[in-house]
This record gives sequence, C-alpha cells and structure tokens, in this order.
Amino acid sequence: MNCSISGEVPEEPVVSKKSGLLYDRKLIERHVLDYGKCPVTGEPLLMEDIVPIKISKIVKPRPVQAASIPGMLGMFQIEWDGLMLSNFALEKQLHTAREELSHALYQHDAACRVIARLKKERDEARSLLAHAERQIPMSMSTAIPENGSALSNGKRAAEDDELGPDGKRLRPGISSKIIEELTDCNAALSQQRKRRQISSSLALVDAVEQYTQLNSFPLHRTNKPGILSVDIHKSKDIIATGGVDTNAVVFDRTSGEILSTLSGHSKKVTSVRFVAEGELVVTGSADKTVRVWQGSESGNYDCRHILKDHTAEVQAVTVHATNNYFVTASLDSTWCFYDITSGSCLAQVSDTTPDGYTSAAFHPDGLILGTGTSGAVVKIWDVKSQANVARFDGHVGAVNAISFSENGYFLATAAQDGVKLWDLRKLKNFRTFSPYDEDTPTQSVDFDHSGSYLAIGGSDIRVYQVANVKSEWNCIKTLPDLSGTGKVSSVKFGPDAKYVAVGSMDRNLRIFGLTGEDGDTVS
Repeated sequence: MNCSISGEVPEEPVVSKKSGLLYDRKLIERHVLDYGKCPVTGEPLLMEDIVPIKISKIVKPRPVQAASIPGMLGMFQIEWDGLMLSNFALEKQLHTAREELSHALYQHDAACRVIARLKKERDEARSLLAHAERQIPMSMSTAIPENGSALSNGKRAAEDDELGPDGKRLRPGISSKIIEELTDCNAALSQQRKRRQISSSLALVDAVEQYTQLNSFPLHRTNKPGILSVDIHKSKDIIATGGVDTNAVVFDRTSGEILSTLSGHSKKVTSVRFVAEGELVVTGSADKTVRVWQGSESGNYDCRHILKDHTAEVQAVTVHATNNYFVTASLDSTWCFYDITSGSCLAQVSDTTPDGYTSAAFHPDGLILGTGTSGAVVKIWDVKSQANVARFDGHVGAVNAISFSENGYFLATAAQDGVKLWDLRKLKNFRTFSPYDEDTPTQSVDFDHSGSYLAIGGSDIRVYQVANVKSEWNCIKTLPDLSGTGKVSSVKFGPDAKYVAVGSMDRNLRIFGLTGEDGDTVS
C-alpha cells in the first residue's frame, strides 16, 4: 500500500475516516495544518478524522542496483533523465499557455478598440440626430407664413428690398420703445445702486486669502482640451462652460453633475452666457454663428435660434440687464444687438477700422457697451444711438477681456501687457497691473458682483481687493494654474465671492474657495 500523496510506502500509515485514503502521517499532518482539507478530494479534514493503522515492519531489501556504485549511478542517471523529460514537458506546456494568453489579450484589446469605435460612431450619430431634430422646428419657423414673408434664423429674411446701397442687409434698428425700456432699466438700476449695501454674506478678505482648490470637474473631451469661457447663474449656482471641443456644458456645482451638454457648433465655443431670467443660454462660436438654447423640463437645453449675421468668428456674447436683449462681437469688425425672444438682429454696427472685436461687456446700467479689439483699443458705445462715445488706447496686443465694476465707475481690460483700470468718470487709465512676463498675455478679468474683488487670469489666478482711484489695489491671493498648461482662459466669481470658477486649456473646470467642516464654501 502506498501513500496517496507521495506514492511511496508510508513509514507511519494513517487512514482518513471520510475518504478511506492512505497517507503517510507526517505528510497528511503538514497538509491539514496548512490547508485544513483533504489533498485528494478537497473536502474539509481534521486531525481527528485521521486513524493510524498497524502494519508489520518489514525491512525492504535493497535493490540490486543499489548494491554497487555503478548500479547506483545508473539509477541516478535514470532519475535525471526522467526529471529532464518532465521538465521539458512542463516548459512546453508553459510556452503553449503563454501563447494562448497572448492571443486572448490581443483579442481583448482588439475588441475594446472596436467597442470604442462603435461608441464613438454611436455618439456622433446621436449628435447628428439631435442636431437634425433641433433643425426641424427651425425649418418650420422658416416656412412661408400667410402674409408671404419668409423667416430665417428667427428673423425676417433679407429680401432684395431690404438691402442697402452698399449691399448689406438693412436692420430694423433699436426702436423708441426698446430705447424707453433700456432707459427705464438704467434709471431703476442707478437708483438701486445708490441704496445698495454690500451683502453681509460676502466673503471677507481673510476668507479670500484662504482660497484653495475645492473641486476639479472633467467636463469636456480630452482629444480637444480647453475651456475658453465660463459663466455662472448666481441665483441657481449653476455654471456654463464653452470649450475647444465645440460643446458648451451646463453644470450643477452643488451636486457635481452635468445638467446638459450643448452640441451643435462646428468649431470651438468662444463665449457662453446665461440669461438670468428664464432657462436660456447664449453661445458664440468660431463657426461664425450664435445659438440661443432653451432649457426644458427634462433638464436638457434645446437650440432655439441659430443666428448667422456675422462673417467671422464670434468672440464675445454679453446679455443686457433687462434679460431681453444681448450683444455679440465678432472679428468681422461688427457687433450685433439682438432680441432674445425672437432672435432678431435689431442693429448691426460696423466699425471703420479693420480691427475685429475680441471682447465685449455691458455696463451694469445697460446704456453703455464696452468692446475690445484685436488692435489693442477699447471702445465705449452709447447703446441708444450706437455711437462710439469714448476710446481707450495704451494696451499692447488684442484686448482679450473686459469687465465693468458693479459701482459703474471702473472698467478693467486685459491684454498681452496685463490689466488696465479705467476711470469712466474721467475717461483715463489710473492703474496698470503687469503680473506676467511679456510673452504671457492676461486672458481673463472679472469683478465680483459686489465690486469688492477683481480676479485676473493668465499663467495663474490673482485676486485683488478693489479700492478707489488713489488707493492701492492689493493682491490678496495668488492661485496656481493646476492644469499644468500655464494658460488660464477664464475666471468668474461665484455668488458673494464664495468661490472662483476657473477654466484653463485642459478639460477640467476648477473651483477655488474656502472649505468649511461640512465641505461647503464659507465666508
């Protein structure tokens, strides 16, 4: 009888009660202590289940081969040969298993690539389908109504009798009723500003000094990274971003969820703005178009208007304080005044200079429009007459961003040479910040809603405490560009300056603020 483990005659034979198999006591004890189960059947096994058996001890005669040295050498040779053959068989099996594993991994990789390609084709098909579905109401709105006049892009089409002597389309202009509406809004806001007090919940300077990164959200595609524009709906605390990947994203900061991805532009989205009243978002793009998106009950945003009045890249969108009108500025050296509801271009103002517009913003009171040009000039326009009433020179390079202070007195402009602050009462530059070297442009500038802080973005983010014309504006916080690109493209203050939303030339939206014990931003 031989041991079921070694195959040799056991010195101390024992038998398992459960399986009836014979083992050498030393071997089975070691195996049970290590694994707690039968080495042959795999069933649970304890030492109590092992029964020793008695056998007569007979001295085995020595084999004839072991009686001499030549015989022992022969035995060793036979064992060596058997070991080598067994080792060869094992190596052959290992080689076969490696080949099979390599083939399986290759098939898995190929399957993953096919699945990724199919997903991409599916997403593109869905995007085209959504685009086509959005075009259906547009095509219906362009159908010929009963009065026989056609509509295009939410406005009356340009017929032969609507073209001016220079061949350009005639616009209806900003009517006296609209001017009255703008004037009333200006008067109301001016009165509110005189009585306005800074909110008690505004983040204090000490809190701003403690800003740190709270979150980083990957909102855009990785194959075309870059967030070019950021806007915040302050009453709802939702954020919109425009990206190089041709998409705009509406994002809920509180829940950390993407509410909707606005797909439809064929080139990068250069500007995105919320309309404070109503579920509306306006986007401008390098594809020369402007889109107005309407929010639905499902949370998605559908394209309501596609506006094609510009002949070059649309660089900026700014919404009027009435939330009924907005202005777009383009590299074609024109800016357009639109009615949000109808999508009609009421006025298209062209400039005599060849420099295109690179930025635009409404004054808080709404009767003044500021524009920056690719020729380093800042122009101030009277919205009622569409006349250029002031001009600021002194920048180097294109004016990338402009922002009016809530008090209505200051204008901040950003360009290649840094940030300049302008006193709108005396129409002069009273301070200049040059935080970066000459090869690093300042891409973004933003006053918070209270007018207490100013944020600028270039190779990093810097927050200044707003003072008056004669006092020093101190830099109270410098935040690093954690994207690693060294190109901060957009900065925007959240409600009460509790946080700053930052877009850079990667796909992530970053939130900088002060974290409390509950994880929320605090003042």
